[in-house]
Amino acid sequence: MEPSDCTPQFLQQFPHYVTTSALDELRQRDYARLDANHHVYLDYTGAGLYAESQVQAHHQLLSSEVYGNPHSSNPTSIAATRLVEQARQAVLDFFHASPQDYVVIFTANASGALKLVGESYPFSANGHYLLTFDNHNSVNGIREYALAHQAEVTYIPMVLPEMTIDEAKLKHSLTLAKPGEANLFAYPAQSNFSGRRHSLDWIELAHAHGWDVLLDIAAFAPTNPLDLSQHPADFLPISFYKMFGYPTGIGALIARRSALAKLQRPWFAGGTITVASVQGEKHYMAEAPSAFEDGTLNFLSIPAVEIGLKHLSKIGLDVIHERVHDLTGWLLQELQHINHNNGAPVLKIYGPSGAEDRGGTIALNFLDPNGRVIDHRFIEEKANQHKISIRTGCFCNPGAGEIALGISSSELQTCFTRPGHSAHLSYDEYRLCIDGKASGAVRVSVGLVSNFADVQAFIEFAKSLAQ
Repeated sequence: MEPSDCTPQFLQQFPHYVTTSALDELRQRDYARLDANHHVYLDYTGAGLYAESQVQAHHQLLSSEVYGNPHSSNPTSIAATRLVEQARQAVLDFFHASPQDYVVIFTANASGALKLVGESYPFSANGHYLLTFDNHNSVNGIREYALAHQAEVTYIPMVLPEMTIDEAKLKHSLTLAKPGEANLFAYPAQSNFSGRRHSLDWIELAHAHGWDVLLDIAAFAPTNPLDLSQHPADFLPISFYKMFGYPTGIGALIARRSALAKLQRPWFAGGTITVASVQGEKHYMAEAPSAFEDGTLNFLSIPAVEIGLKHLSKIGLDVIHERVHDLTGWLLQELQHINHNNGAPVLKIYGPSGAEDRGGTIALNFLDPNGRVIDHRFIEEKANQHKISIRTGCFCNPGAGEIALGISSSELQTCFTRPGHSAHLSYDEYRLCIDGKASGAVRVSVGLVSNFADVQAFIEFAKSLAQ
């Protein structure tokens, strides 16, 4: 049975969309608040949406037992520990990671997981931090740890208009690792700016040249399957709310045990040690994951992670992936055909123009009839009036943003060296010192329970801004 809200043209172009009809039933049953409150939610890269059944299952779990701080062996502590370990195993199972090869370290979010790697990785003057222009700021931030230890930091540039990574420069850069030194290569499986998916084959290519690999899966995991037995990255940060909305405040570092053994924590905390002495001025670190989980875990929320993973597994990532692919393809196609009365395009899209090699994230800007970029904040205000949730700005990915928006390094240096900019620079000041160029973009992203009506609403919104 064909979904009733779709046009014949859409179904003709994307015939497999009908195989995802279970998601329409799920939306009516478990996400009814979306349509009841007339929301058009297009910010899945910002946060996933939770199902009512997830919250109910978690509430039932908390209501049925007494759970205490896991750092003990009393009955309530044992009950909490059991649930935490079940969640840890559920994460490994979801990503097809053997517990002999991988460990799950719970953190507050993906950024917390990345900070663990940055502060503990054994950078040295002979070491190297290699990363792509296309990276979240929490990955960029690791460079400060590398520079503090005098390690070399190298960025691999991007190629327009598809927002790909320059593979020739990537392959050359991978030959620069010094044998026996600390060499870390970081990149996203999927860009949180443009939606561009990057090759998972780079993992083994980097390994062959002596690099540890940090693969950011925060934007990739919600709609794409990942098998770590086939693509054995060393460090993988994730925020679970990006995948299934609830709980917030729980992330993880999925780490390969052989790479984790290289990390050297710069401090210790409650729960991370086996023995610590004040008079003896000595401490002994616990085994992973305890050595990396500072203080008391969020043990009442962590069980909701297993509930969320079961929710996704029951639906099937293949079904979610197909729906996101089809809706993204239609959205890209239709947006590129919207013009002003003088024939000029209404939109400039950054990144892949088709649905292949990309996820459900689209970065774009609205243009006036003369081709000038319309302030993205104005677009968000207009979208808000229609209860369309989108996101605007640079999305914590300055490298991709600078390349997409044509902001040069010389412009940035001129801006950053202006009087008064050495220690403080507000966003408004930044906007004013890059020669009137766009300082951000509009990001539209589809996900788990997006439907044809959602993307069509944004298409009609875009048409309404044509002049």
